Amino acid sequence: MRIADHPTLIVRMLQHRLKKLSTSSPVLAASLATYRRPCGKPSCRCHRGGPLHAAQHVTFTEGGKTHTVYVPQALLPEVRTWRAEHQRLKTLLREIHQLTAALLRARARFRKLKAGRP
Repeated sequence: MRIADHPTLIVRMLQHRLKKLSTSSPVLAASLATYRRPCGKPSCRCHRGGPLHAAQHVTFTEGGKTHTVYVPQALLPEVRTWRAEHQRLKTLLREIHQLTAALLRARARFRKLKAGRP
């Protein structure tokens, strides 16, 4: 991301990203993983060397502890959307942070120039 030098331009870029910060869908800050394991039926093909059953789960940390939650196949597209929304907001917040820091530096630089100091 290219950051402008003038404080007014930085403020405009910052306001544009702040408008994009709102979301209408849930946000899930977790990792989505697929794992394979045999089922509990002794007559199933997975117990005789066949392919194992695939399942998905999300893993997240809450209160310093790691939690894992099973994701049903029907909810998988929705959970992926929630994860993507989290990633979008995370990127947006990083850009907002960079712009705010640049605004702080630019305002300090322009204040020095106004005072007549190099």
